[in-house]
Amino acid sequence: MQLTGYITPESLMSLEAYTKWRKVHKPEVIAHRRLRSVQLGEHLNLQFESETTIRYQIQEMLRIEKVFEEEGIAQEIEAYAPLLPSGSNWKGTLMLEYTDIHERKRELARLIGIEDRMFVEVEGSPRVYAIADEDLDRENDEKTSAVHFVRFELTPAMRAAVKAGAAVKLGCDHTHYPAHTQMAADTLASLAGDLK
Repeated sequence: MQLTGYITPESLMSLEAYTKWRKVHKPEVIAHRRLRSVQLGEHLNLQFESETTIRYQIQEMLRIEKVFEEEGIAQEIEAYAPLLPSGSNWKGTLMLEYTDIHERKRELARLIGIEDRMFVEVEGSPRVYAIADEDLDRENDEKTSAVHFVRFELTPAMRAAVKAGAAVKLGCDHTHYPAHTQMAADTLASLAGDLK
């Protein structure tokens, strides 16, 4: 998988080439995803996306759906490319994970607005709250969605601090889900690579 900084149809592998590549490299991508996944409390997982994770997602969708026409490929890129970090931010997929269906229904009703209460806090800087669901609203008056897409926009000083090794907290200050955690050093090292 060739990383180029942006995703175009020409930069993707053919279905045949991807199928061969996948057999060899899938464990590496899974390890990369795991490295960039931060558990917050018992039920919230934030998967920080990267070019690797987004390329893999697009290639997987093309493989599963057996898409090889230009229009279908363009639609997959259009759906997932907005999740690519742009150098000044971190972007992620926020997942609320409840195995019990009744508990999930109850908690999604209690957690309306949780996506807007997510924050990162770079050591020595104020909190940066998530900009959530820029493509479409994922909640209504009765419940929030189990999946949200979030973006944390960092100032140049914050980006420099992260690259210099500053600690970063991921947190949520929603009334019904107050939690925060210090990000692991190896996760932060990977995320620092997203910043310019």
